[in-house]
Amino acid sequence: MVLGSIFAVLAYFATAIFVVGLLYRIWLYATTPAPLKIPTTPAPVKRSGVLIRMAKEVFFFQSLFKANKWTWLFGWVFHAALLLVVLRHLRYFTEPVWLWVKWVQPFGLYAGFAMLAGLAALWVRRFAVERIRYISGISDHLMLLLLIGIVVTGLMMKYVVRTDIIALKTFVLGLIYFDWQPIPADAMLLIHLGLALALMIIFPFSKLLHAPGLFFSPGRNQVDNPREKRHLAPWAAALDAGRQKGGGE
Repeated sequence: MVLGSIFAVLAYFATAIFVVGLLYRIWLYATTPAPLKIPTTPAPVKRSGVLIRMAKEVFFFQSLFKANKWTWLFGWVFHAALLLVVLRHLRYFTEPVWLWVKWVQPFGLYAGFAMLAGLAALWVRRFAVERIRYISGISDHLMLLLLIGIVVTGLMMKYVVRTDIIALKTFVLGLIYFDWQPIPADAMLLIHLGLALALMIIFPFSKLLHAPGLFFSPGRNQVDNPREKRHLAPWAAALDAGRQKGGGE
């Protein structure tokens, strides 16, 4: 029970850091002024076009596809597999398990291998491509190593060292309802959970914030209409108003 209590405290701490840190960074993105009209051209001239453009970026990584086909393939495979893996893990947080979560189980299982392949290819790219190797820092390699560690330990629990998933689900549901339960004392499970909690703590301070940051990119979310409508940031509007008031006096 002592081990379960330790991981329960770590889980609450990691969740708090993840949620508060993520909301804070989103708040910073949302309140940072964009003083210039700088959409990446060719850009849509209507808001509906921006919505379509953002959808293409979110679901298909359109700009990455245009930039580099191999990087796009590795990145898209990783992110699509990650989504399936996360959906598969919802079975530990729901009782009874939702029907659609049951349907996604086999896809989420094999997605683990696709996720590992995508991560491995992206890591090899950081060594094999000279210009990418030049700009890659220690943090980039450590982040990929952390993600690979999470995937490998997860797959090992499925195919090499089995863990008691019933006891694990009891532990997770206990966290949700604040009714702490013992956690299975399996080394591979503890490593897997420890790495996942570390990722949650690091996430708000890492480059992984490109996920929410995409929605606040001026190059993507702006309409290309500088001639039809003057773009004026709130702080600039206040400055203009002050100047006009001073000139009138």
